[in-house]
Amino acid sequence: MMEKESGVLARSHKLILAALVLLPGSLLAEPVTLKHAVELALQHATGMAISAADEQRAVAGYRELKDSYIPQVTTGAGLGWSYGFPLSLEGAAPSLFNVTAQSPLWHFELHDFLGAARAENAAASLRKKDQRNQVIQDTALSYAELQKWEQRLVHLQLAEADAQKFQAAVADRVKEGVDSEVEGTKARLSAARVHLRVTEAEGAADVLREHLSKLTGLPAANIQTEDSLPAVPESKVDENTAADANPAVMAAVEHARAQYLTARGDHKSWLPSVDFGAQYAVLSKFNNYQTYFQPGSFVRNNATVGGVIRFPFLNAPQKARAQGADADALKARKQAEAVRNQVSEATLRLQRSVAQMQAAREVAELEYEIAQKNVVAVQTRMDSSGVNLHDLDDARAQATERFITLQDMSFELERSEIELLRATGELESWAMGTK
Repeated sequence: MMEKESGVLARSHKLILAALVLLPGSLLAEPVTLKHAVELALQHATGMAISAADEQRAVAGYRELKDSYIPQVTTGAGLGWSYGFPLSLEGAAPSLFNVTAQSPLWHFELHDFLGAARAENAAASLRKKDQRNQVIQDTALSYAELQKWEQRLVHLQLAEADAQKFQAAVADRVKEGVDSEVEGTKARLSAARVHLRVTEAEGAADVLREHLSKLTGLPAANIQTEDSLPAVPESKVDENTAADANPAVMAAVEHARAQYLTARGDHKSWLPSVDFGAQYAVLSKFNNYQTYFQPGSFVRNNATVGGVIRFPFLNAPQKARAQGADADALKARKQAEAVRNQVSEATLRLQRSVAQMQAAREVAELEYEIAQKNVVAVQTRMDSSGVNLHDLDDARAQATERFITLQDMSFELERSEIELLRATGELESWAMGTK
């Protein structure tokens, strides 16, 4: 009983030692929840700013077409010297002051172009939503991986302390002639392997903190994860439903619709059109107007209001443009079908992957449990002089490897679950804790 208590106390001392080793970083670090990290990433991530700019551009394109029905009014002057009859300057008579207004009244193709602009606007909004999900997924995966390395680093630092003690003990045994030089080299190799693992964990954690810093705007040194991620709910959405509701698929469908309406509008450019036009001008007295008008018929203030009707009948470039638009529409429709098929297949694959990873994690958990119990058994036998020091080191090394395998399997399961949540449209509610 006393031996068991002494083992517990020794383990507690090791935990305290690891905490002291990590204390300087912990004092600087600020625990960040996944929800807070996601909120900051949605505010600071460059991908969100790019998507917002694309959406703003699509809105501006729609407003440009819609506002074309509002007359465009221009005011100015057309001053110039005239020799003979006063010819026009850029399509208007020379004048001291003029105002022109023009706008389309009826264009068959403009209605389809407006519909295409609305569809592109909807597609831009859906792409922004998909980019939002991408930012959340990137943040959640980086957070989960950083959490894995932080937990591994604590475990490895304990293992490194044990390895250093083992190396010192073997060195003493070599001096006493109990162990050979080969055993001493093996002990140093064991300690070097653990140190390599520690260095790997520190480097990976630093890289992930830097990545999260770029996403969230927090200083990299101040980022530290909390204990665990929120529980992932079991998804009951099938692959076809997930594909139909996926923002990337919906954006591709809206883009295909926009291309179809654009092509239809290009074909309607052959139909008649009606435009509104108006002009007012104050004519000068030095442009020979009085010479070419009957005496008393010249007036300085002039205005014209009316409509312009056009009947296109020969425009070969427009015909070629319409054919090109048909090809673009067909391409966009096939691309939308391809995106839907990809999302449907990826969702099904992720569902099966989650089930496989759950089974793999269970195996890893049992193997780690066995390895831990083996360490305790070897420690007990060593205390009773049943085994030597090298058996305990081998058992600890195997337990460390099983722990690392369990961590890797757990992270792969978390990765598959997070990707599946994005595919089924449940990622944001999970990350923000609204479900």
